[in-house]
Amino acid sequence: MTSFGVAALLFSLLVIAVRVRWLPLESVDRGVADGLNAQVAPSAFLVQLMGGISRLGSFGVLSWLIVIAATVLLVRRRYRLTGFLLATALGGLVLDPVLKHAVGRLRPVVEQPVAHGGGNSFPSGHSLNSFICYAALLLVFLPALRPRWRRPVIIAISAVVVLIGFSRLALGVHFVSDVLGGWSLGLAWVGLCAAAFELWRYERGKSVTVPLAEGLEPEAADDLRPTEQHPHEPERAGHGRAWVLAGLGVAWVLTFGALVALGIPLAHYRDGNGNILGDRTIPHWFAGHRGDMLGHVTIVGSEVGNTHAILAIGLVIGALALAVVRRWRPVIFLVTVMFGELSLFLGSAAIVGRARPDVENMDGPMPTSSYPSGHVAATICIWATAAVLVLPRTRAWWRWLFVVAAVLMPLWVAVSRMYRGMHHPTDILGSCLLAGLWVTAVWWLLRPNHDLETEPAPERKPEREPEREPAEAVASGAVRSEAEVA
Repeated sequence: MTSFGVAALLFSLLVIAVRVRWLPLESVDRGVADGLNAQVAPSAFLVQLMGGISRLGSFGVLSWLIVIAATVLLVRRRYRLTGFLLATALGGLVLDPVLKHAVGRLRPVVEQPVAHGGGNSFPSGHSLNSFICYAALLLVFLPALRPRWRRPVIIAISAVVVLIGFSRLALGVHFVSDVLGGWSLGLAWVGLCAAAFELWRYERGKSVTVPLAEGLEPEAADDLRPTEQHPHEPERAGHGRAWVLAGLGVAWVLTFGALVALGIPLAHYRDGNGNILGDRTIPHWFAGHRGDMLGHVTIVGSEVGNTHAILAIGLVIGALALAVVRRWRPVIFLVTVMFGELSLFLGSAAIVGRARPDVENMDGPMPTSSYPSGHVAATICIWATAAVLVLPRTRAWWRWLFVVAAVLMPLWVAVSRMYRGMHHPTDILGSCLLAGLWVTAVWWLLRPNHDLETEPAPERKPEREPEREPAEAVASGAVRSEAEVA
């Protein structure tokens, strides 16, 4: 608790020093900003590296980490930890803009700008929110780690937070005092939330822990571990894993060959706009029947198949699969399907190079080939994967919703892409070929529902045989019966 109080005091002093423009602090801030800008700006590699590190503290990355972790906690019925995680993260989202507005400090102005930061400068939002989110995740999931791994993980997470703060300095969008202010405020806020959580535990008669040593709920260790041991499922031998990898390689090459074999003739026939299977008439018909309402419907249909939407859906499906099934195999199946789809799409599009339909393109110029449709292929893969994972694991009626989605979602995306002048019908055919061959091959090789196949049958207790009376008793009983009859 002392460290949290010191952090709050440091933040208060920094706020005062920034507001009164204390000269020694401004001198250090300006000197560091100019010195780092002179070193980083001339190097494109350093600029890209710092930009990549900075994105680890962005709202997009942090929000998905919190969403995935909260999903796992909710499925595992750890509602108190879910509340702590969400409340702590939301606190950072409130504190950052409010304090930026209250302090009103302008961003650094450097000689060679390499990045742009929106809003005011103090405190650093990346530094504040990365500290809060990574620290909250650490406190929640620390009990799941073995004791020997806890110190290395704490050091690694601390290093990530420090690098994110340094990247904001190197990109010239924050001063040193901005970053220090973000860290000190983050430490004070996480400490306050952790103290409130421990007091709540104390009020309910639970033991009070040292969060950085044991985590917030040490008794939740089993539920917090991503997977659990399943002794009935034998581990694959080394040659078995090698066989799977070899099989995936063969399946990828054959699928790629089928895509190219279909795509190259389509790309060369009448410069890609021949009327094979309606490749010319259908896009022209759509172009002649465009309207405002259909335009809104199709733009949504096009967006649900783009990279960001598919990534978001995949993250949710992967988190739910890991939380419910508690095995890595379904997650590996999902990742393999999606990365394979992406590489097959990019590779075949680069080789085929088919032109877009010769109608007005409603979405602007695209950097990739018309064949195959990446939107449609990704949509088929993600929803087919969800159906494969869900369908055999429950008998509830809602499992069929995933089958319906696996049919209707790709159809919606396909019609939307053709309506907007982005693809020919045979581009959609190529996407179906890609998704069908690849998903089938990966399913057969990885067997994502293998645990259902190897679940041991319940042991049947042997039926008790009727006790037999000794031969002497039977004989004497027979003698008595004959005497009684006589």
